[in-house]
Amino acid sequence: MCGRFALFAYMRQLIEEFGLDEEEADEAGQRYNVAPSQRVLAVVNDGQADRLETFKWGFIPHWAKDERPRYMINARAETVAEKPTFRSAFRSRRCLVVADGFYEWKRSGKLKVPMFIRDTSGRPWGFAGIYETWTPPGGEPVTTCAIITTEANEVMSRVHHLSLIHISEPTRPTT
Repeated sequence: MCGRFALFAYMRQLIEEFGLDEEEADEAGQRYNVAPSQRVLAVVNDGQADRLETFKWGFIPHWAKDERPRYMINARAETVAEKPTFRSAFRSRRCLVVADGFYEWKRSGKLKVPMFIRDTSGRPWGFAGIYETWTPPGGEPVTTCAIITTEANEVMSRVHHLSLIHISEPTRPTT
């Protein structure tokens, strides 16, 4: 499960790493502790080119009547294609949520020790994600997203039982 992550790469690095058009890049700022409900950067493809967008981290399906007080920040890879909440977005609104690393808390007795997990190359990468545009009653549309998680591999299972689907090489998200 991902509950916090960091993005400290400069915009120039993101443009180069993901092969983006500089004019389309949307500045969100560097942050070392990105939390649910905050704005995040994501790479999306409009059918012609990849571009950076900003989304609110905390998925709200387009059909929701009101904003839930508890955000759906993660979607399980094993069920994302079937769950009514995520099914439509998974079919046609996929993205890469851009990050430099994420935080997990390892239990040590009664303590929870924070650990920062990042790619050994130091390069920014993307979490597999989905997004959706939701319009609150009488309000402005807001685009929200969730990060897709799966069972942890052997290395990550020492820290947490769930892991992120992390794409270290630039990959074109499908729409």
